[in-house]
Amino acid sequence: MAKAAEYLIGFFSIILRIGLMQTNLPKWLQSRNEVVTPLTSWERVEEGLALQDQHISPYSGDLFHETPLALRGLKIANYCPWGVSGFFLLIDIITMVFLRKVAVTFREHLLDDQNVNKETYSPKAESLLLTPKQLSWLPSVILAVHALNPFSIMTTLALSTGAITNLAILLAFYYLIAGNRLLCTLFISLATYQAFYPVVFLVPAGLQFYKNKRPQSSTKSYVSREAVTSYFETCSLCFVFLGLLLGASFLAEGSWEFLQSTYGFILSVPDLTPNTGVFWYFFTEMFDHFRTFFVCVFQLNAVVYTVPLAVKFTEKPVFLMYILLVLTAIFKSYPSYADAALYFSLLPLWKHTFSYLRNTLVVAGMFITCMVLAPILYHLWIFAGSANANFYFAITLTYSTAQIFLVTDILFAYLRREYDLYHGTEHKNADGTKAQIVLE
Repeated sequence: MAKAAEYLIGFFSIILRIGLMQTNLPKWLQSRNEVVTPLTSWERVEEGLALQDQHISPYSGDLFHETPLALRGLKIANYCPWGVSGFFLLIDIITMVFLRKVAVTFREHLLDDQNVNKETYSPKAESLLLTPKQLSWLPSVILAVHALNPFSIMTTLALSTGAITNLAILLAFYYLIAGNRLLCTLFISLATYQAFYPVVFLVPAGLQFYKNKRPQSSTKSYVSREAVTSYFETCSLCFVFLGLLLGASFLAEGSWEFLQSTYGFILSVPDLTPNTGVFWYFFTEMFDHFRTFFVCVFQLNAVVYTVPLAVKFTEKPVFLMYILLVLTAIFKSYPSYADAALYFSLLPLWKHTFSYLRNTLVVAGMFITCMVLAPILYHLWIFAGSANANFYFAITLTYSTAQIFLVTDILFAYLRREYDLYHGTEHKNADGTKAQIVLE
């Protein structure tokens, strides 16, 4: 029954996307700042391919910012059935295949982790224990969320190359759960090569592979010699792969010019075209002599939370990687709906914590409001002239706030459930009154 539902959902997802491709929606989405950025726009890829065909370096100007290997790999898109649209539809299908694999593997991971810790749980927390029957529909739920996820649909229709980065991150996530260090580090390096920020996923990867290697009965510290050796192996593999990718890029281009146009562009944020982030508005107003300092501060936001979260979730690297995925989507310099597409598709993995969520209605309302009002306010600002940049920035700030509310709510729900597992679901004060649990 579950398998039939999965095939039905997959078929519906493909038909829905093919149907929408026949409308004018894809062309409109390709021009939307919320959906594509200077880093992920297919129009810029076409410019890069045209320059390359004329034997002109695509990095000689300030228009093209894809990596050299991605540029050469994307040439095959024109030879796919239905052309470029067919290529991105194929990427979406592969994404669905691995979303299902993630769901199946994660289901086993959850049950195994529960069995290992079951003896330490409170006897009063039996209602929170997961069963195979409860998790049997997890692959179907994840596929359904992806199929109907407006962010995923818009990313595919807009031909955003963010879909390729998302696939690399999803593969890294899958092999992290599956326990394959070689392939996990390979796909982390591919995602880092494409978008830079996924380098933070090395932290949960290092923790996970040491945890897998360590015997369950062991009480060894995560800062022991064995732990450091394991972390070193993980990081070394990733940086070797990344070095090979950069070396191949140098051989393809014949120079290191691409570094400034790709990673330099991401880090220095020279293009202040409006997007769903906060960089563009802030640095439009920034005095030049303060710019470098605040660029560094803003860029640190994308990585600084990795350390405290790694300390808190040392024993939960898979959850840590998911949280870092959401945080990088919020604080990167050129975010778009493509970044939200992946973490929304993976959100059902934590379905067992949803009963603890507190702001579901508020967050859902904020996301829907932002999707509706963003193009309207942009039109009023740029085309109608009856608004200004503050209107559009207000809605992008609301979008960022909605994401922050979402990630903090997920953190609360996860920790609250963990607390109940070890202390029971009924909490009372010394005088017998019902206690209120507060996350500090």
